[in-house]
Amino acid sequence: MAEKFQEQAVVLSQCEIATDIYSLWIQTEQIAAHTRAGQFLSIYCDDGSRLLPRPISICEIDREKGTLRMVYRIAGKGTAEFSKKLAGDMLRVTGPLGNGFPSGEKKAFLIGGGIGIPPILELSKELKCEKQMVLGYRDANLFLLEEFQKQGEVYVATEDGSAGTKGNVLDAIRANALTADVIYACGPTPMLRALKAYAAENGMECWLSLEERMACGIGACLACVCKSTEVDGHTNVHNKRICKEGPVFNAREVEL
Repeated sequence: MAEKFQEQAVVLSQCEIATDIYSLWIQTEQIAAHTRAGQFLSIYCDDGSRLLPRPISICEIDREKGTLRMVYRIAGKGTAEFSKKLAGDMLRVTGPLGNGFPSGEKKAFLIGGGIGIPPILELSKELKCEKQMVLGYRDANLFLLEEFQKQGEVYVATEDGSAGTKGNVLDAIRANALTADVIYACGPTPMLRALKAYAAENGMECWLSLEERMACGIGACLACVCKSTEVDGHTNVHNKRICKEGPVFNAREVEL
């Protein structure tokens, strides 16, 4: 079982990079050294009335400096509390949690949609294979785009057509006649469902990072299960725990 740590992390910096989307850098003692792309942290609120931690995906890792970057959207009172944190403040965090993306050498699509874009950034830095990044946004508010462009070829799709290809990430792939052998993706379920079907039609390997509300974050409460193709050894039903067996799954393992 992978090691995880609970720490009082120090906030290094935080800023709003798009409407209600914040970039947060923290200093950790041990977590950064053991984290890889696709994993997440559980962050606890200071407000005692909110007992459960919030799962936040990891956007960037600097193992040498012992720092982590999270890019998250305000989704409720917990994340709204986090957004008020300033340099020097403390955050109680547990991590790294979940299973990240596997490494590989095949020509890859790295695909992010909406707030599923941030976890793909660290993956784009860690994968040394030939890669094309395809990012799906709602509009021309293209957060993190410049960071991705430092890592290689980037193609953009926007729902309103204000930048890149009008439509979704598959529209951008088709419009630019892109090809690859493997897909790594994170984003909303409809996008992941479409990518799973696209991969099956084209005989591609496909790894999907699922987004889900979580409670414990360590696999004990079964609040974040998804339907699996095989019977799970933990529950003896067709379920997998996104926080424990995931959040990254081979597309063949899960039903979306």
